[in-house]
Amino acid sequence: MTETPIVVSLPGQTLLDLVGPVPGVEFLLWDMQTPAPRPHLDLVVPPYMGAEAFLSVLDGVTTSLIQSQSIGYDGVAETLPAGHRFANAATVHEPSTAELALALTLAAQRGIPDFVRAGDEGRWAPVRHESLADRRVLLVGYGGVSRAIEDRLAPFEVEISRLARSARTETGPHGDRREVRPMSELAEMLPQAEIVIVAVPLSDDTRGLVDAEFLSALPDGALLVNVARGPVVDTDALLAELNAGRLRAALDVTDPEPLPEGHPLWSSPNLLISPHVGGASSAMMPRMAALVRRQIERLRGGETPENLVIGG
Repeated sequence: MTETPIVVSLPGQTLLDLVGPVPGVEFLLWDMQTPAPRPHLDLVVPPYMGAEAFLSVLDGVTTSLIQSQSIGYDGVAETLPAGHRFANAATVHEPSTAELALALTLAAQRGIPDFVRAGDEGRWAPVRHESLADRRVLLVGYGGVSRAIEDRLAPFEVEISRLARSARTETGPHGDRREVRPMSELAEMLPQAEIVIVAVPLSDDTRGLVDAEFLSALPDGALLVNVARGPVVDTDALLAELNAGRLRAALDVTDPEPLPEGHPLWSSPNLLISPHVGGASSAMMPRMAALVRRQIERLRGGETPENLVIGG
């Protein structure tokens, strides 16, 4: 008796080429901007950015799993029709996002944007900037991204503190003990932090977390790095601190996003912006393909999929 093939929809040819072929799997190209190609799809992979905007098309379709290409899943619960399981893309973006967080931190500390501007003008402009070495770094949110950030920060001889929803002790990749303190201690830790890197998921608890009170607690000259979601930071409160020259920031995400032409963040001093590209590197698609293949094997074997965040 011939086994019924697993039906998998993928949003683009690049991911299809990297995932398949897989024996016993039927792949369909579907970008979710048209009606579903089948009444039942075992595995659906939505487009990378803005997936929540496409999920309503699954109303009336049965699935075994929706596999996101993003770690964040804010807005999904409000748009995903009932009866579907949804997994995020943990293991795919952490290294690339950590690389960018480190790059933004180093660039801001060492004045790279100023050197680039001077170079464009043909000016030799030596300036002594802040180091990364010996700085006190606070990681706000301690999931996979922050763990990867810490792994990359460790050789820079920094003092690292960690905050998460609950206190715990974790073991690093080299057996080092990592004390994670509860978010309730945020107010007492901010005045000691020279660099704050934010990597929390967007939720009701974290929306506007970095507000005027948060920012005012930081010491003069502190650097805020946001690789979480734009609405985690109160944009007006941050603008006030930047324009006063008291704080510095490096943002991979903004509120609003995309940041429109003429927005005051573009002209704000002491600010470095990248256009939400934390996970957008050459590492993404091969890692995404590997995750899809693992999920296919789990579905075939009747096992619980990885990274379930809704409908588990």
